[in-house]
Amino acid sequence: MSWTSERYQKIVEWVNKHEYENFIDEDEIHSILEKTKNASKEEVRAIIAKAKQNASNGAMLSPYETAVLLNNSHDELWEEIFDAATWVKTEVYGDRMVLFSPLYISSPCVNNCKYCGFAESNTEHNKKILREEELKNEVTSMLDMGQKRLVAVYGEHPKSDHNFIAQSVRTIYGVKKGNLSMRRVNINAAPLFEDEYKIVHNEGIGTFQVFQETYHRQTYKENHPENTLKGIYDWRVFALHRALKAGLDDVAIGALLGLYDYKFEILGLLFHAMSLEKYFGIGPHTISFPRIKKASGANNDDMPYALDDDEFLRAIAIIRLMCPFTGTILTAREEPELRNKAIQRCGISQMDAGTNIEIGGYSKDNKIDELNKQQFQIGDHRCIDEFVINVMKKDRIPSFCTSCYREGRTGDHFMPYAKNAKIKYLCLPNAILTLKEYLLDYGSEEARNLGENVIIPKYLKELEQNLPHIAEKVRTLITAMENGERDCHL
Repeated sequence: MSWTSERYQKIVEWVNKHEYENFIDEDEIHSILEKTKNASKEEVRAIIAKAKQNASNGAMLSPYETAVLLNNSHDELWEEIFDAATWVKTEVYGDRMVLFSPLYISSPCVNNCKYCGFAESNTEHNKKILREEELKNEVTSMLDMGQKRLVAVYGEHPKSDHNFIAQSVRTIYGVKKGNLSMRRVNINAAPLFEDEYKIVHNEGIGTFQVFQETYHRQTYKENHPENTLKGIYDWRVFALHRALKAGLDDVAIGALLGLYDYKFEILGLLFHAMSLEKYFGIGPHTISFPRIKKASGANNDDMPYALDDDEFLRAIAIIRLMCPFTGTILTAREEPELRNKAIQRCGISQMDAGTNIEIGGYSKDNKIDELNKQQFQIGDHRCIDEFVINVMKKDRIPSFCTSCYREGRTGDHFMPYAKNAKIKYLCLPNAILTLKEYLLDYGSEEARNLGENVIIPKYLKELEQNLPHIAEKVRTLITAMENGERDCHL
């Protein structure tokens, strides 16, 4: 209680004197949504065309243009929107699909979010923080299933503060199994002060995620009690401004769709990206759009703003057109069938695979879901190998790439590659190399047959046609991997 009350007061002091301009004007957002309800086919098509042009010039759609797409009433144009989303993603990032896995490290939390299994008042939830040896076991289990990149997830609590986060990142990077190790740790945690961000950043993290959940102030207030740390809207909405000011390279935004009108939330995400661009010259590295799901101790079944699957898929495609240079993440909250549709139609660039969100779940013999040990219910239980095969069957190439982080292509060094549609020339060769490594060390017979005989030859041929000197390097590195080398990247 002392830690919480002292932190609460410190947060209030920051909010009262912060330097940033409020970027969410609710009246403006509602006005934009109202004005764009009856756009013509010609106007919708013009905006689709502009979004495709933006793929190589680094621009985002305006809020008005995005709202026109959100309000599209011409059924026959939705396929054009989906086609454009797929085209834009391919133009920027190529056909690769980056795979990661979440690692939940702590669940105790001082907040009382109404939709979350981690809520402090939830007596049904089995709260746990991984001890160092348990954390090592989890990382070892993730390495055993072929994962090289993860996002570490923490509840907001004095026992899992910034120092704990930093120590856990050191522990994760320190786990070695032969010549294998976890190559990149991204973070999903509560907002921090600038000095705290610096301590975490010094451990070599990748992207720092803070999701606003909802940009609508009244809905935010209803779901996050005012006497909690998370109940302070302005503290959270400027969390990533503080992170970038503290020197972090990459940040990620997100909204929990289903709390409020998803069209409002998508414009909120856009205004958030625009504000980061205004102050720091870079947008979010990724955008996430989880849908609210069942959680222990929470009544998430009757949600008036819940999206059906068709609305959700349309929303994802529009987010891709809205911010073409930004990675988009669709998580294992969703069922395999919907995720498969999103791969093919919505321009998704990242997905989690082999997901287990129980604290200590990866190293457990019993993999059965226990909702009282998870933050929410997940929908996709496929192992990494199943997911890799599925991606390849969709004629995409799975990627475990972490090369940009380790080669310094982050922040304002990464964005020019993405904004000018040049990053794909690094994404594809590194996707080939990381897939080859996965197939050598972990792939099932089906995965190896498909990867070695279809997918890798297809994309090597594409490289040879467009970048023959890079293709030659990739072939040399593939031979090196077949002779025992690992972690080959460009």
